[in-house]
Amino acid sequence: MTLDGTNSYLLFDPAADELAPGTPVVLIDPGPELEVHLQALAVFDIQLVLITHRHADHTGGIDALRRMAVAPVRAKLPEYCRDAPVLADGEVIHAAGASIQVLSTPGHTSDSVCFIRQGERAHLFTGDTVLGRGTTILEHPDGTLADYLDSLQRLLALPDMALHPAHGEQHESSHPLLQMYIEHRQSRLDQVRAALRKLGKAGADTQPAELLEHVYPDLDARLVGAATHSLEAQLHYLSVNP
Repeated sequence: MTLDGTNSYLLFDPAADELAPGTPVVLIDPGPELEVHLQALAVFDIQLVLITHRHADHTGGIDALRRMAVAPVRAKLPEYCRDAPVLADGEVIHAAGASIQVLSTPGHTSDSVCFIRQGERAHLFTGDTVLGRGTTILEHPDGTLADYLDSLQRLLALPDMALHPAHGEQHESSHPLLQMYIEHRQSRLDQVRAALRKLGKAGADTQPAELLEHVYPDLDARLVGAATHSLEAQLHYLSVNP
């Protein structure tokens, strides 16, 4: 589910010659409570921690990290904040020589946010809203497909820039990946519509399990839960947008 694990990102003053121990940084997502990873992060002067969303593979290390390097933590949900206010959509944060804009991008979860590192060359940090490879799940009903499609369109409306996901590879260009994500979601909706017609059922009367073999043939058994969440989100979307 996390591909190669959770990516943590360190943002620092672009005027700095290099990233070295003691460099002031902003940390995006400490990741899970994995001591060797948190110790590697703590050698830097962490001035602020930013959280992309609530899942434990992003937030599990918050308190263990604070025992090593005390820094305020900001997230969209107050329960993940430490000595700092919740994030506000559109705000620009200035810390460790970096300027970072917050974008609310619900869909994967209701509290999902992305961050734009502003500068001569902008960088987009997408959390689980967009992954480096494959596609993300929607944790329905907390995350909805309508919100997610709106979030993808919001990101696509930004200038093209480097994209840095919480899982998987980084990309030099955001627009091709975002466009692929939108097309994939529309294709999945068409598959669900076709499956419903084949079954002679309406979306509101259908359980996700009835559609699994039609929409996700040859599905790895380990991914049934994720596929079920996505089908729940798709059926809910089609009940409002047939």
